[in-house]
Amino acid sequence: MQRERVTDTIYVFTSDLYVQVTAGLIVTSAGAVLIDTLLYPEETLQIRRFAEDRLHTPVQYVINTHHHADHTLGTYLFPGAVVIGHALCRSLLDTRGRDSLARMQATSPELGDLRVVLPGMTFTDRLTFSLGHHTLHLWAAPGHSVDSIVCLVEQEQILFAADAVMPLPHFVDGSATDLQATLTDLRTVNAEAIVQGHGEVILRGEIEAKLMSDLKYLERVQDAVRQALAAPGHQVERRLANISLESCGKQATLLNGAAHRLHQQNIQSLIAMHRESSPMPIEQKDMTHG
Repeated sequence: MQRERVTDTIYVFTSDLYVQVTAGLIVTSAGAVLIDTLLYPEETLQIRRFAEDRLHTPVQYVINTHHHADHTLGTYLFPGAVVIGHALCRSLLDTRGRDSLARMQATSPELGDLRVVLPGMTFTDRLTFSLGHHTLHLWAAPGHSVDSIVCLVEQEQILFAADAVMPLPHFVDGSATDLQATLTDLRTVNAEAIVQGHGEVILRGEIEAKLMSDLKYLERVQDAVRQALAAPGHQVERRLANISLESCGKQATLLNGAAHRLHQQNIQSLIAMHRESSPMPIEQKDMTHG
C-alpha cells in the first residue's frame, strides 16, 4: 500500500492489491475522519495502525462514498466510529452488499470475519459537519452509482471525489448522463486537488483538463454506441467491437490495464440501456421466437 501526504493533515492511501483503489485520512484535533476503506482487511488495518500508533488519533468517522465492496468492506475494523453515507448507500449495503459478501466468503474462507456495517448517519442531498477545526461538505454525486457522494474538506479545499472521478469514467451501476452532470458540477468546485477513487491525486493545474477529458470520453462512447446500434443489422457487432478506448480519447494502459475491461462494461451498459428504451416491435419479437 502506498501512502501520500497531501497536506499537513490529509493522507491518501492507495492499494497495491486492487486496481489502485484509494482511501483518505483527515486528521483533526478531535480525532480522524476516514473516507472509504480498502478492499483487503490487511491494508485497511495498516491505515488504522497508522492513525492510532503513529498519529495517536482514533478514527471518529468513516465516510462510505458508495456501497461498492472495494470502498466499504473495511468499515467493520472501526467499531467505535460513526459511519456516514447516502441513504441509498445504506439500503444497497443492506441488500447487494450482504449478498456480495456472502458470495465472497463462500469462495474465500479467510474472509469469514468480515461483516457489512451500515451507515448510521445518512442524507439524501447534502450534509455538512465539523470535527476539530475541520469542516467537511458532503453531497450527492450520482453517475458511477446511484448512491455516490463526494466530500470537500473546506480548510484545505481538497475534494475527495471517490469513483465520480477515476482514470476512466465507469457508470455500470449508475448512468452516463448522471455522471456527465456530476462532472460538470465538479468543474465549478474551487479545489486545490482531487483525490480519485482509484489512481493518483489530481493537482490543481490538472483538474480542468482531467474533467474535460472524462466528459469527452462519456460523450464519445455514447455517440459511438448510438451510431453502431443504428447501423444495418449485419454491421452492428463489428461497429460495436471497433469502439476502442483510444477512439474515445483514453489509453488502455490506465489502471494497469484494467481500463479495457471497464470500457467494455460501459459499452455493454449503454447497449442494454438503448435496447430497453427501444424494444423490438411485437411482430419482430414474435418472429425471433418462432
